Order: sequence, then C-alpha cells, then structure tokens
Amino acid sequence: MKDKIKNFLDSDLLEKYLLGTTTEEENLQVERYIAMHPEVRKTYDELQDNLEAFAKMHALKTPEGLKAKILARIKSENVGRKRFFRYAVAASFATVMFAGASYFFYDQNQSLQEENEMVTNQIELLKEDMKQGLEDMRNQFIVLNNPKTKKYNVQGNKKAKELKAVAYVNPVKKLSYINVSKLPNLPENQCYQMWAEVNGKMINLGVIQEAGDKEKLMALPYSDEAIGYITIEPKGGNETPTVENIVANISY
Repeated sequence: MKDKIKNFLDSDLLEKYLLGTTTEEENLQVERYIAMHPEVRKTYDELQDNLEAFAKMHALKTPEGLKAKILARIKSENVGRKRFFRYAVAASFATVMFAGASYFFYDQNQSLQEENEMVTNQIELLKEDMKQGLEDMRNQFIVLNNPKTKKYNVQGNKKAKELKAVAYVNPVKKLSYINVSKLPNLPENQCYQMWAEVNGKMINLGVIQEAGDKEKLMALPYSDEAIGYITIEPKGGNETPTVENIVANISY
C-alpha cells in the first residue's frame, strides 16, 4: 500500500487536479486518495497553500477607475461581446499552440530517452560479449599451453569413420575444450551436434558449424566423469540427442 501511495504522490495528478486539468476519471481517483490517505491529504493541503501563496504573490492591484471602465463596457455590450470572442479565440489558439508545443517537446524528450536507453543497453551487451569473449580466449590459452592439460584423440564410429577430433581437459583449472578437425560430409538436411552428459543431465552444446580450423575450440562443461557425444541430427539441431545417430563418444 505504501508503494501505491508513493507512486501516486510521485505522479503529477495532485498538481493537475489543483490546476483543473484532470479528467473526470482522474478527479475521482484523486478525491478518493485524498479522502482515504492522510499523507495524500496533507500533501494536497500543502500544494493548495503554495498555489494560493503563489497567486497572491503575483496578483495585480486593481487599477483606479476600473469600475467606471466596467460600466462603460456594459453600455457597449455588443461590441464587448465581439471583442471578448476575439480574445477567447486568440487565447484558445494560444492554448492549443502551447499544448501542441508541449506535447512535441515531451514526445521528443521521450524519444531521446528511449534511444539513450537503447544505446546504453547495447553498450552493456557489447561489454558483456567482449568480457565473455576475452574470458573464453584466456581459458583456451590456458588449456592449450598448460602442462597439466590432457589430450584425448577422438575417432568416429562406423557411421562417421573419417571424423577426427581432439579433446583438451585440464583437471587443475577444471576446463575442457574440443577441436573437431575433420567431419565426414552430410546431406544438406542434416548436421553434426555436440552434447555433454554431466551428472546424469544431457546438455546441448550446439551444432558443429565447420571443421578444420586448428585453433577453433568448442567449450565443454567440465566434470570428473563427464561424457561427450557427437550425433547426426536434422539441419538446425535437435532439442534432444538421437541416440541411434551417435557417431563419437568422448570420455574425459
């Protein structure tokens, strides 16, 4: 409830209500809050006092002879009405122009805020991507150059005899990578997909895009008893591995 009252007070409904620019629905909401919540009533009273003080501060003294001028204007009522109508039209036009300008600047400000927020989010995402990329490069360097790293040659089964890969496992840093250096050709509607079984849970590591890049490593989840699999799946990959299409097992 406190958050609801705070949000109400943080809005400009009370100020708009005092200035008479609220809608009927907003009027009911404001009057309900004033009646039900003492803190809202207190804030409303303070705003009302401030508005009255402001009005008195900027009030103009009644010019001398105003009464005579008013009586003279009453005598020329028709002329007065025409002039009043012109003044009303001018005032209405000015109000519309002011409202239009206010909305324009408000809309521009909102657009700038949205663009600024979008750019900030993109920068944060870029920073995160760069951070992850640098972290992955550091881990690959450790795995490839650390003497504690163990290498496991991986060969394909009968379904993929030409498949060749090397798994790199560092038990000290608890890092695992695999480099698939050769993959047999597949029909266009199929692909190779990498999996890892860790603590009884099968993890999808994604589609193996290409082979032959000596420096291109695919990260593997590290576990003391992890098992990796390469399967043949429909183009684009599968959510679960097709067991009968396993072409390589990687124990590390």
